[in-house]
Amino acid sequence: METVIGLKGKDYVMLAADTMLAKNIYFLRDNCSKIRVLSSNSMVGVIGNEGDSTKFADFIATRVSLYEIANGYSMDTPIVTHFARQHLLSSLASRIKFVVSMLVACFDTKRGASLCYIDSKGASQYLNYSGQGIGNSVSMSIFHTMWRPDLSIEDGLAIIFLLDKNGVRKLEVFCPLPVSDQIFPQRLIPDALK
Repeated sequence: METVIGLKGKDYVMLAADTMLAKNIYFLRDNCSKIRVLSSNSMVGVIGNEGDSTKFADFIATRVSLYEIANGYSMDTPIVTHFARQHLLSSLASRIKFVVSMLVACFDTKRGASLCYIDSKGASQYLNYSGQGIGNSVSMSIFHTMWRPDLSIEDGLAIIFLLDKNGVRKLEVFCPLPVSDQIFPQRLIPDALK
């Protein structure tokens, strides 16, 4: 029931996720954020067991912030993805196992935009578009058809469609405020990012 998808464009990475929290056939709530800001240049979309995904995302975000405070600069793309992957692999070898899958989105001046797929067993791959969860099968066929290397932000948003009682339509830009203010309330954004 959970889905997180990512799309790498010309100079950006876009993550989208559902906000539903369900356990088997039980619907628990509909305001669960699966995307977490790690630093000013990275974010992660995590799905899995609710407790595992929340705890894992919090741990990674805390360690990335600690690294930035201790060193005076943020982690670059390979370090963020390697750190998340290594922590997931070390948890698999211990009694405390995290059952999570994630998409790590980063942007740095050397490498530009990067999107890394990390599955629940620790396998990782840098991709142009990817998804985790139940919506992956639908989104991959759309991304495969419509993605191209020079995709602008407007074109990336045009790929995302909405289906409701009125039928299928293209999703319009709906964030009058910066995305960080809408998705992540100010109390959740570290002081270094404000």
